[in-house]
Amino acid sequence: MVSILQSWPEPVVRVQSLSDSGINSIPECYVKPIYDRPLAYDLRSKEANIPVIDLANLDSNNPTLRETTMNNISHACRRWGFFQVINHGVSHRLMAATRNIWREFFHLPLEMKQEYANSPATYEGYGSRLGVEKGAKLDWSDYFFLHCLPISVRNEGKWPVQPASCRKLVAEYNDEVVKLCDKLMKVFSLNLGLEEDYLRNAFGGDEIGASLRVNFYPKCPQPDLTLGISPHSDPGGITILLPDDHVFGLQVRKDDSWLTVKPIPNAFIVNLADQLQVVSNAKYKSVEHRVIVNSNEERVSLAFFYNPRGDIPIQPAKQLVTNKEPALYQPMTFNEYRTFIRLNGLHGKSQVESLKCRH
Repeated sequence: MVSILQSWPEPVVRVQSLSDSGINSIPECYVKPIYDRPLAYDLRSKEANIPVIDLANLDSNNPTLRETTMNNISHACRRWGFFQVINHGVSHRLMAATRNIWREFFHLPLEMKQEYANSPATYEGYGSRLGVEKGAKLDWSDYFFLHCLPISVRNEGKWPVQPASCRKLVAEYNDEVVKLCDKLMKVFSLNLGLEEDYLRNAFGGDEIGASLRVNFYPKCPQPDLTLGISPHSDPGGITILLPDDHVFGLQVRKDDSWLTVKPIPNAFIVNLADQLQVVSNAKYKSVEHRVIVNSNEERVSLAFFYNPRGDIPIQPAKQLVTNKEPALYQPMTFNEYRTFIRLNGLHGKSQVESLKCRH
């Protein structure tokens, strides 16, 4: 098993190189099964009315304004699992600069990017596939994955040295987004009727994990046959997405339909992930989503994953478990959960649903 994890099962092809070669049809390994292909109406800019929440009033001296904002977040967590936030405290300049520096990275010569080529052992670095299954259907995207927290696993030597300001911007960006995650975790805790620091402590306190995945979606000659990222729910705690500022792509499943999210300028898209659904005893929803591609424009997005420490059992908060609402999940560490997903072939879809206890 170790030898398998040290290398990819097949030669890695960079999707960007395929796109740049001028092909008119995509290789068979990118063609999704019919049931997973985007339908024609999915590809139009149909807007998902996911809530847009102004966080400025969380610090208001007016208790009514604070309560209204808290209630809006609670509704979004329970009904949508997705929402956008504005006035979130992260510099708009920093957001734009970080996204732009990554766009520059993906347009560097291939041989420079190849210096950061990743392996299945950690996924850290420049990649073009996730699974180690031979002959798997692949997504139409390249990415760069790096670890941010805990500090003990953070190795800036694996971060790009070119473009010149990349490492500095990424470090600053990560630190600012962690602050936003900490703020949201406090709100989520209070809205669940828990102590303010409950969720953060349940996830490991100062040993919480965080990582960044920068996604690059090249132009695709047949966007109706493939996806940038296949349907999935995120396995961790919270995902903070900085979308492309001018190209749509994220789709959220709502009531058995795929809705295309239209990003608000200078907003982050927040989505709840599987471990938050577990701790909330399914009061909060971890929702399936995917990414479509198009033939006219490339896209860049940054997904920041805020996750539990790997070796702490994650389970429903005892305060949320009653005779009428028994615990829906057995304790399981985040490491065990990721292994469970991999061994049971549950990559994608809403894998946390398969863990529910039967009562």
